[in-house]
Amino acid sequence: MAKITFIGLGNMGAPMASNLLKAGHDVTVFDLSQPAVEALVAEGASTADSGKAAAEGAECIITMLPAGKHVEAVYLGEDGLLSALPEGTLVIDSSTIAPETARAVAEAAAARRLAFIDAPVSGGVGGAKAGTLTFICGGEEDTFNRAKPVLEGMGKNIFHAGPHGAGQVAKICNNMMLAILMAGTSEALALGAKNGLDPAVLSEIMKQSSGGNWALNVYNPWPGVMEGVPASREYQGGFLVNLMTKDLGLAFDNAVKNQASIPMGSLARNLFQLHAGQGNGELDFSSILRLYKAD
Repeated sequence: MAKITFIGLGNMGAPMASNLLKAGHDVTVFDLSQPAVEALVAEGASTADSGKAAAEGAECIITMLPAGKHVEAVYLGEDGLLSALPEGTLVIDSSTIAPETARAVAEAAAARRLAFIDAPVSGGVGGAKAGTLTFICGGEEDTFNRAKPVLEGMGKNIFHAGPHGAGQVAKICNNMMLAILMAGTSEALALGAKNGLDPAVLSEIMKQSSGGNWALNVYNPWPGVMEGVPASREYQGGFLVNLMTKDLGLAFDNAVKNQASIPMGSLARNLFQLHAGQGNGELDFSSILRLYKAD
């Protein structure tokens, strides 16, 4: 079992760290939210007054942070972790950030002889709690192989997408498609309801037909149709609209840099940005249904 430092205990990070504890690892946690830290300490984690102090003596550092600026601050800032870690330390960043940011951190880590991979996740809060996340990794193959046993304590599917940054490219492609599917699923359900169909019945029909998709089958956005999803608890918890909007922005920026055409991705970005601007940024992204459904 490894001595691991986990930094970033949000909706995803907290259950991920919890699963590492359950797997028998020695886990030290750090976050600016004291209640989040205290909850993990109650499960057996250690903590420290700063990220750098928490990382002392760790064999592996894992970060799960909201955006690239936070990753840069933690690793590359004036008091960044990379300058303090001993050679050979395994560094895993599971945040969803721009591929070029991941590559910059990887380059800085390599200069200090640290083993770095970008390892963003898919599977949502439910997957984080259940330990069934998908990890999409970018980096050297030997580093990936070294990280895999640690990641298996938090996830079910562990993929090596390619070199540094590849994990982030795959993740933003996945989330762009997810946003398109959620917006389209919401639109179809709302149209059916406008015509008097029961959304639950329509959902079952589409699930067994060619319209079936993850958003419909696993994460239905219509309130009351599916138990255990954010739509059935006023869209609380889950993957925030603000984070989906951020990820769609990453996809858009990447498309511009690579002269790629993403008309549906661009429309999804606009829809989620509109939804966020109407005061829904802290709700789960399936709340995009509210753009189509009048309460």
